Amino acid sequence: MVEHEPAGFWIRLGATLLDGLIIGLPLALLGMMITGMPSEDEHLSDFLSFLYGLLTPILWGGYTVGKRICGIRITKTDGDPPGLGTMLMRNIVAGIVYGLTLGIGIIVSAIMVGVREDKRSLHDFIAGTEVIRD
Repeated sequence: MVEHEPAGFWIRLGATLLDGLIIGLPLALLGMMITGMPSEDEHLSDFLSFLYGLLTPILWGGYTVGKRICGIRITKTDGDPPGLGTMLMRNIVAGIVYGLTLGIGIIVSAIMVGVREDKRSLHDFIAGTEVIRD
């Protein structure tokens, strides 16, 4: 198995912010154009954002647009690209855990990425993934 450098907190945050600006904002605008109402587009844009976060890493070898720009990607711990089951665990199951802990899990995850040597968060452990630099 080839060792890769784990991606730390700031690069992961940067990739997430880029995804929000490049993908999330246009999806929100598209939702507003389709529904005609800013308050009613939330469900549509949330659903499209969910699909983007779930399917893009599967179809693009672990990358999202933001991750590609930042030179990082999601892999399974064995180095394989993530599949549907992996991404469902990473997004849905981890989302449920974060919701049940009232957001405390998100804070714990951020601290884990910041201080752990392997830079893995709770959702990485749940799904058996890691985020690595290319």
